[in-house]
Amino acid sequence: MSAVIFPKIIFKTRRWMDDYSSDDMRYGDLTESQLRNDFRLSDISAHVDPWRLTSFRASPQRQSLFYSPSVIQEKITPARCASLLFDEFRQLARMFSFYGPYQHVIGEMITHMQKNSGIPFRSSSLDAALREQIMSDSRKNNSYNTIKDVLRKNIDWQSGALKTKFIYEVENAIKYTTLPKFIRFKDVINGLSITVHDTCATHITIDSLAINNSRYRATVTYNVQDHFGLDKHDIRSRVFYQFRLFRLWFYLQRSQQFGYRPFMTNMQATVEITGGRDEKI
Repeated sequence: MSAVIFPKIIFKTRRWMDDYSSDDMRYGDLTESQLRNDFRLSDISAHVDPWRLTSFRASPQRQSLFYSPSVIQEKITPARCASLLFDEFRQLARMFSFYGPYQHVIGEMITHMQKNSGIPFRSSSLDAALREQIMSDSRKNNSYNTIKDVLRKNIDWQSGALKTKFIYEVENAIKYTTLPKFIRFKDVINGLSITVHDTCATHITIDSLAINNSRYRATVTYNVQDHFGLDKHDIRSRVFYQFRLFRLWFYLQRSQQFGYRPFMTNMQATVEITGGRDEKI
């Protein structure tokens, strides 16, 4: 029998799970002056002015070729303002999520933020998306192929056992692989780029390993975590700042007036890795 006892965690990213101390997990920590002056957040919403708690809409008067319709401003409560901002948040998110089986997830995550519990978010759709990404990743140096290659090289086929050096070699090899991330072009329109995009922490575990004759079968579980929140670097990025969606998101999360809590997004996928003694990647 192998000296390696399963289940066995074979890889952990340097960034740890459940890191609530990171800047993107802060909320309600910035004043109006900081948001306006340090982050240039004056144009936040197309429908409300959250600073003055007013909504605005065009008046129903007859339009003219020479005059634009006047704008009606109405005082609203903080609760009504937040509700309108979250409705706009969901509407704006559609430009990044309008195709494929995962397009609904961003709406669920925005609603989860609106509930303001801060508890981690799980979705069977995101679990499925993670598994699909692992299995369809065409990059040769992806983690799946790396684990498969290191496994094959470290099996003692005569004894049918796994060499003890496997743990060191596979952990070291995975460091240089491409871990599962949603950064493909199709992720920009299917909702995965805006919901997850990059990931914060990844743990990979071999649950079981069976070696029979010249074949092996391993069950491997990926636990991946991301933060649904924005940090100061995000909003200062030219790419993020140009979109009203991110300015609105940052305001809802970081303003002292509202301070809606970000949360952890947890994903899990279990895959099988099979191969033979003479098989090569």
